[in-house]
Amino acid sequence: MKKKSIFLLAGIATLYFNNAYAQETPQDSTRSASIEQVVITGNSKPKPKIESSTAISTFTAKEIQKQNPISAAALLQRVPGFAVETSGGEVGNNLFARGIPSAGAYEFVQVQEDGLPVFEDGALQFANADNFFRVDNSVSRLEALRGGSGSIFATNSPGGLINFITKEGSNDFKGTAKLETSTYGLMRTDVNLGGALVQDKLFFNVGGFYRSDDGIRKTGFKANQGGQIRMNLKYVFDKGYAKVYYKKLDDRNTFFLPIPLVQNGNDLKEFSGFDPNYGTYSYRNISQLNIPQAGGGFFSRNLEDGIHPKVDVLGAEFKYDLGNNFSVVNKTRYTNINMNYTGIFPAGGPQTAAGFADEAGITGNNYQYSLVSNGAIVNPAYVQKLGFWAIDKQMNNFVNDLQLNYKFDKGNVTAGFYKSSWKSHQNWNWSNILTTASDKPELLNLVETSLAPNSVGYSKTYNGVTDMSFLLRDSQVQGSLNDLYLNLDYNITEDLSFNGGIRYSRDFYKGYGVSTTTGNLNNSGLTTDGTHGFSTTTADDNMSVLGNKYTYWNYDVNKVSFTTALNYKINRENAVYARFSNGFRSPNEEAYYNNMADLSAIKPVTTNQIEVGYKYYSRTFDVAVIPFYSTLKNLSFTDVFSDGTSENKFANTTNMGVELEGYARLFNNLLEVTFNGTIQDPKYKDFTGRNVDGTTFDYDGNAVRRMPKFYFNISPAVNITKEWRAYVSMNYYGKRFQDEANTEKNTLPSFSEFGAGTSYQLGKIRFAVDGTNIFNTIGITEGDPRSPLTGAGDIRMARPIMGAAVRASVTLDF
Repeated sequence: MKKKSIFLLAGIATLYFNNAYAQETPQDSTRSASIEQVVITGNSKPKPKIESSTAISTFTAKEIQKQNPISAAALLQRVPGFAVETSGGEVGNNLFARGIPSAGAYEFVQVQEDGLPVFEDGALQFANADNFFRVDNSVSRLEALRGGSGSIFATNSPGGLINFITKEGSNDFKGTAKLETSTYGLMRTDVNLGGALVQDKLFFNVGGFYRSDDGIRKTGFKANQGGQIRMNLKYVFDKGYAKVYYKKLDDRNTFFLPIPLVQNGNDLKEFSGFDPNYGTYSYRNISQLNIPQAGGGFFSRNLEDGIHPKVDVLGAEFKYDLGNNFSVVNKTRYTNINMNYTGIFPAGGPQTAAGFADEAGITGNNYQYSLVSNGAIVNPAYVQKLGFWAIDKQMNNFVNDLQLNYKFDKGNVTAGFYKSSWKSHQNWNWSNILTTASDKPELLNLVETSLAPNSVGYSKTYNGVTDMSFLLRDSQVQGSLNDLYLNLDYNITEDLSFNGGIRYSRDFYKGYGVSTTTGNLNNSGLTTDGTHGFSTTTADDNMSVLGNKYTYWNYDVNKVSFTTALNYKINRENAVYARFSNGFRSPNEEAYYNNMADLSAIKPVTTNQIEVGYKYYSRTFDVAVIPFYSTLKNLSFTDVFSDGTSENKFANTTNMGVELEGYARLFNNLLEVTFNGTIQDPKYKDFTGRNVDGTTFDYDGNAVRRMPKFYFNISPAVNITKEWRAYVSMNYYGKRFQDEANTEKNTLPSFSEFGAGTSYQLGKIRFAVDGTNIFNTIGITEGDPRSPLTGAGDIRMARPIMGAAVRASVTLDF
């Protein structure tokens, strides 16, 4: 196993910077004083953070810069209440808010840019919200709200709102340029410029990045390549402003999925031939797929394209003072997305060569494996069946949010109408391939030696493919959302304030699925090798063919969400609040597809949450302690298995917990400590039913799968001089269960991941070195539901966090 450490590199770099340059400009503190911060997310108007009766975390551009997150998901790990799985790579990660379980993605929170959704539904199949968003230097700040008023100010967001707010220009021309490299072949450039075209009137900002790297896990190709650009133009007049903006994202990223490890209790070890920190099945040797189709033609795919969204966003924002304390704000945006998604999804764990041959119908020792690349006969100890999943999605979303605000002596009222129309059309083409069970896999062919090469069923593969296009899917889902909302802020006294909100959702969903039949290539006239026909292989025996039978479905949502809260400001630095909220999430895409013949089985997921909070904000300390209790009903579980089916189960859950967030600046700013943590106890309630095989289950009272009861992040930093800063960080993720049954053998052990880094400020130039997982911890975030463990010392399929890596950057502010 490779071993890397950043300590020597960081130490040399910081000593060099410290000795070579005189002290000039002190670095900014890692956090801005929360007592001065104003938040807008989940509120009808900008409000001091201490007066907001919500659980909200904020990060300025400087704070994001100092954390230098490797992905948006890595940044969101710093938010209490959000359990984030970051092992998928830069994109395609999962976020669970306040213990709400799901198949993954961002199902119960809405990810926003400037108060409007990145895409209306952040949990469409293979379309996680972070696929369409990147953190770069054009981000001004992040506001992350949990629970609370999320369901009033956005749709399908009972878990919270994640709002990335972009930079705007000002009268002073400002800019930043950053160059970054790494131990894994990274070359990244970020640029952002902003200023005034007309003083006090017309402002601009333009920024973006371009990046190329080989990936921390060794793929043998460029794992990540592409970038984004966004720009805005804002005109300010006496009674308001008008802003237009555009974003273009064209980026491809490798998506990392489970790999084999050996687990015995809480002990995780590498599987022989597979590096747990740097290995992956997504490798160049198996990256190309080109197979004939039962309906004619060929299907070609390149794994190097990975998750490749092409996103175009055009938006506008307008505010006008109508007089007599009335004002109007309108936000509108159109988003168009074309995405090719290609990933390697293991179909269970590694199997012995003899065991796989037996499953393929070969008796005894009458089997022979060979390498597709050169035909060499091999005798592998283990082989791996892998899903080569290809998905194409065409998506668009038009959204408009109109607000009318009235301000009076003791508060304000906001009334709004939210309209969103969106569509997602997808096509799937899935095949299975056979490879060596190693981190640089080779395609394998398998034949039955008791048969002649021209015999029926002689080969179990076609150039390494065991199941050619076994699953095709053509489906579409559309949403038309029509929501009215009302929010009241009222100051009962100078220190006691009331907040209440209500949202009425009249939403319409519709879609279709296309039938499929099976076929093969036996009578196609094609050959497998120039000589033998396809009757000699079983790889084409169950090919999927799209039919002409369309199943259309419609689903209406008619729901009310509401919230009410009190906030008491004890003094300038202390406040307490209490809030009750009721919200919902419409059924997800897979639930519609699995039940489109009879939608009576699915219902919106409804939530009730109670939270109380204590906040203390000063220039040297921040403390937030927020106990919460939540219930959910009609929660659907829609993991898609390797054969294309879904578990399609429904449950209720309860959760009681407390979110902790703190910051301290000590010893005359010498030491800074940031901390966030969550303690919770999410459980299933009334979760009984029948499995696909007819057996029954009773999971009532069991712990919710994949949800840790305790997780936290702590990051102390030392300002050695005014210019030289060093930090360490620890991210702890508690023990979880892979499955609903909570079987002891299917536990995911707790782990701690450490990072460290240092920076030096030379005038307007900042030098930084950041290391992640510096001790090369093997920490798994997600077990593979397709391969449960059954005994001691079993092979565990899971997604481990990335191995140790170091990034170095130079940033110029001007």
